[in-house]
Amino acid sequence: MSDLLTIEDLHLRYPARGLRHGPEILKGVSLSIAPGETLGLVGESGSGKTTLGRAVLGLASPTSGNITYKGENITHASKKRRRALAREMQVVFQDPYTSLNPALQISDILAEPLVAQGMKAAEARQRVGGLLDRVGLPANAAERYPREFSGGQRQRVAIARAVALQPRLIVCDEPVSALDLSTQAVVLDLLIDLQRSAGVSYLFITHDLSVVRHVSHRVAVMYRGELVETGPVADVTNTPSHDYTRKLLLAAPTADPDRQRERRQARRALQTAQ
Repeated sequence: MSDLLTIEDLHLRYPARGLRHGPEILKGVSLSIAPGETLGLVGESGSGKTTLGRAVLGLASPTSGNITYKGENITHASKKRRRALAREMQVVFQDPYTSLNPALQISDILAEPLVAQGMKAAEARQRVGGLLDRVGLPANAAERYPREFSGGQRQRVAIARAVALQPRLIVCDEPVSALDLSTQAVVLDLLIDLQRSAGVSYLFITHDLSVVRHVSHRVAVMYRGELVETGPVADVTNTPSHDYTRKLLLAAPTADPDRQRERRQARRALQTAQ
């Protein structure tokens, strides 16, 4: 089966004031995502993982390398082509409190991407109930505003908006990091259920390897703009080969205080060894 998305030797520099070339954010990144697969992209803040997601969506322009979607090179796709690709490539952002327009009712928020792709407003609004049902929200949520929902409910609305156009790929940029642990599990289970029913692929960006273990098929670990480890989720999370991956595993939250104490001791031992 051909890959849905392929990234080859991707480099990216952001412009910097007063400098001919800014710092290199992505340094030769290569990875792929198959149809119906979740690739967990893990790294700490500043590792380049969000920049990679932005490059896939056309929100950041690579310096060199290629991004191929369904066999088409979209590295520097035109604005017109990107608008067309929005039907197949969507995003769920980190913060459900700021990713939804507070002035719009949920019905308008969910109808907006459908109308933007040419659907009549009346038909788009008719589809809102089905979208809410898909993410486990009642039909009467359509006439409410984002401020009337909890964080987990708002993220369900954001997911409903992302799946409205039946995309093939969704970039999930830290979609549960602003939620408490119990709500995280509910949202992650929802994403898994949607994948099983629709066959959508996820590029799942996070700093938390415990989240990746729950939702991903494969893992790619980023450190300072480079991939330092990739592999099946069980291999990477159980027997990591890179010290940076081990640090991320030891930093993952746990409700068990004894386990948390053991992890702190292990992190100190790892730092001392280096």
